[in-house]
Amino acid sequence: MTDTKGEAPADLAGISFEDALRELEAIVTSLERGDVSLDDAISAFERGTALKAHCQSRLEEARMKVEQIRLPVDGTPPTDSTPFSVDG
Repeated sequence: MTDTKGEAPADLAGISFEDALRELEAIVTSLERGDVSLDDAISAFERGTALKAHCQSRLEEARMKVEQIRLPVDGTPPTDSTPFSVDG
């Protein structure tokens, strides 16, 4: 379900953090209830793992963007920021 770099599958590229989290919560609820077959549980677990990785990646990107905001010494609001690049 993930590629060799540990990234989420391409079908998750366009999904928002909030939508991914909602889907992940629904999967967890379904698995906790135990009302799915073994095959469906395995598929749900794999999807959940990909969603978790996607959410973690989006949170890390947001954290890095926040860290790159340049705060002026005098405490005024920032006037610029360093562009963020996923590639580092």
